Amino acid sequence: MMSGSPASSTSILVTAPWLRDNLGRVKVLDCSWHLPTANRSAKHEFARAHIPGARFFDIDTIKDLTRPDLPHMLPQPAFFASAMDKFGIANHDHVVVYDSAGVGPACRVFWTFHAMGHNNVSVLDGGLPAWTAQGGETEAGPETAETSYTTQSYVAHPDQRIVCNYADVIGAIEELKASAGAHGRQIIDARPHARFTGAAPEFRPGLSSGHMPMALSVPSSEMTVATDASPAVLKRPADIRATFEAAGVDLKRPIIASCGSGVTAAVLYFALLNAGVDRSALTLFDGSWTEYALNPHSEIIIDTPTKSNSN
Repeated sequence: MMSGSPASSTSILVTAPWLRDNLGRVKVLDCSWHLPTANRSAKHEFARAHIPGARFFDIDTIKDLTRPDLPHMLPQPAFFASAMDKFGIANHDHVVVYDSAGVGPACRVFWTFHAMGHNNVSVLDGGLPAWTAQGGETEAGPETAETSYTTQSYVAHPDQRIVCNYADVIGAIEELKASAGAHGRQIIDARPHARFTGAAPEFRPGLSSGHMPMALSVPSSEMTVATDASPAVLKRPADIRATFEAAGVDLKRPIIASCGSGVTAAVLYFALLNAGVDRSALTLFDGSWTEYALNPHSEIIIDTPTKSNSN
């Protein structure tokens, strides 16, 4: 875990003590987000308490606004750049992202920075709960225009190599089917297992649950463990690898991460990087299950529960 000087682009996980020691040398973003069914406002919670100097990155607004049917698609590069200018973030800055879940939505913003060519970004392990539990101070008040940051002219440099679209996923499914799963990019689904099997409904009304053919289920919740300091901190690399391998994932083969709308899939992306998987082997299906299930041509698998004998 990091200590001392600011992180390089490869130091992607930082602790609360490290951030406290380096707070003046990094730019901090609160990336908290809640499912609509939670009836919670991340922005209002930010106004009540956030890490000093943090700005609020709203993944519900910093996105592709031309796709209202898909809730969290990557923003256009120019739009992302304008948001960075608002935050006072320059291309060379080391950015630390965190959330109120511990290790959750911040990973989506971490991946977004990577997709925009900004690699000097880290996630705060344990998020805001770990920060406060370990003595970190917070400040209150809504985000305002007053900031000590100097506005820069940010330029995004999109990296499409880590972004997967619907056509890519269909191609991967076809290759997996043709080889009985032996070849092609593996599709790993981060949704809760009951939604993957079809036993539980999706949150979006009218959207079928179930899964893509040949997909494997690795719920994002399995990437973390609870501690006294946080409801979720990232598992150790060896434990992350063991979790994926137990689900049938071959970590030597390329992987497509998917979820409901592209948020928790980024937890898998982040965890895999921490576990030593090379970034060149990882992509994230930006539209994820929402885009896939909305397409009437998509094949959806509903797992039939196995009935046990009661004799």
